[in-house]
Amino acid sequence: MDFTVAQIAKMIDHSILRPEFTSEDVRKGCAIAARYEVASVCVRLCDVPLAVQLLRGTGVEVGTVIGFPHGDTPTVIKVAETELAIEQGATEVDMVINVGWLRSGNIAAVENEIGAVVRAAGGAPVKVILENAYLTNEQKLAACWASERAGAAFVKSSTGFAPTGATIDDLALMRSAVSAKVRVKASGGVRSLDQLVAMAAVGVTRFGSSSTEEILEDLARRNALALAVPALRD
Repeated sequence: MDFTVAQIAKMIDHSILRPEFTSEDVRKGCAIAARYEVASVCVRLCDVPLAVQLLRGTGVEVGTVIGFPHGDTPTVIKVAETELAIEQGATEVDMVINVGWLRSGNIAAVENEIGAVVRAAGGAPVKVILENAYLTNEQKLAACWASERAGAAFVKSSTGFAPTGATIDDLALMRSAVSAKVRVKASGGVRSLDQLVAMAAVGVTRFGSSSTEEILEDLARRNALALAVPALRD
């Protein structure tokens, strides 16, 4: 592997989003994030204060989700959620677009809503979740273009709650659709190191995953083996 554990860790948003998670589950997830010094945790909005408390001083950012998981809450609610998240200490936000508006061809409404969330975030990076499982390629492209025009920092493949998640083809399409100013985040089914590396090869630089520990421990084992083999030959 050409990656170190530290390099891959800083590409991961450790996901702590399942609806049944308890406060203890959030604590355990934040402990994993701190141990590996990942880029961020992505927690439910109600868990932002706890995550901020647990991760203060670790260098791990606290992100949360807006309009999650369906994206159909009114814009005013998404804006209010974003303002609350920032007020409580979140430093990144992942918002779900209104999929129905996009599929109806109402691109202007989608773009305006993204812009409203970007403004409410006050400079914190906004990652726009397209939920590709429900979109045609043309709709994916339109969502990417609208996200960039509206000032988003990332376009993101999935919530992880749709029938399918991130695919190489979708991620490559998203990367081709936006300029270098906008990054691509893969989420939804990113569970192995090999998946992550393949996605990085098409230009993905951030990954949402709940399998952080497994991915990073796999990389550590492979890198240790790669170092051990030449020593054994000698």
